[in-house]
Amino acid sequence: MNLSELIAPIANDMKAVDAVIRARLNSDVVLIRTIGDYIVGAGGKRMRPAMLLMMAKALGYQGSNHHLLAAVVEFIHTATLLHDDVVDESDLRRGRSTANAVFGNAASVLVGDYLYSRSFEMMVQSGSMPAMSVLSAATTVIAEGEVLQLLNVHDPDVSLDRYLQVVRYKTAKLFEAATQVGAIIGGATPEQEAAAAAYGRHIGTAFQLIDDVLDYSGGAEALGKNVGDDLREGKPTMPLIRVMEVGTDQQKQLIQDAIRTGDADFAAVAQAIQDTQALDYTRQAAIAEAAMAREKLAVLPVSVHQQSLLEFCSFAVERDY
Repeated sequence: MNLSELIAPIANDMKAVDAVIRARLNSDVVLIRTIGDYIVGAGGKRMRPAMLLMMAKALGYQGSNHHLLAAVVEFIHTATLLHDDVVDESDLRRGRSTANAVFGNAASVLVGDYLYSRSFEMMVQSGSMPAMSVLSAATTVIAEGEVLQLLNVHDPDVSLDRYLQVVRYKTAKLFEAATQVGAIIGGATPEQEAAAAAYGRHIGTAFQLIDDVLDYSGGAEALGKNVGDDLREGKPTMPLIRVMEVGTDQQKQLIQDAIRTGDADFAAVAQAIQDTQALDYTRQAAIAEAAMAREKLAVLPVSVHQQSLLEFCSFAVERDY
């Protein structure tokens, strides 16, 4: 099932979220509107807001706050991408030039700050203190994850545990916050809220691990970023860490040098990853996370929206972009 089929039950809600996003990106400052329109035009999977909507609907939510809060989640995510691309000096995302490549680093950082500020303004307007508490705490954890990742760059001694901590903080936390907020506004019991948060955390982890796989197996056109970017940026991801765990001394040295310098024979690195079955190892780890996510949905009533949340588990690990 592709993503458009997966979110079909909430298609109208997603259009409403898009309308909120466009309305709240409006600013008297022309450059903010210009960059905002550029970002929205880039599309993206919008998985996080979709999962918030799905979770709220799965619990019978009937209001309209879910549109506002789903837009908040997307603004937080977009702000992190803007800042990420500046830090990583990336020039391609989702098959298009990054905002910093087009408008410059300073403008990208400042518009990222604008999106964070706007998201907090919108949180207050939601009137849900529990939702605001979850989302504001998530932004802190995400920022910590960004700094942790920065500390790991060009460090070949990063352990799997250290790497997974970055994944949980930097990527999985916003998935977790999205599904937890969906549960909160849906009137979840404490058990359902905890399960919803855990579901998002596991899905987010699986999502990042598949990104790790795609960085060494997908084409730039399908993936929307330059294949091998993580290697060039000196980021030790799970496939590379796996080679250093089980590879030959020569393979380990190759990966260590590649991480230290960000400069290596990409074909040789790809061969080492293939020889050690590191991509299959990483994919199996993602599948295990998705399976744990699936188990958490047992506390939800059976519905078309619960089914969609189940199907997200498969999409997260089977996608090729």
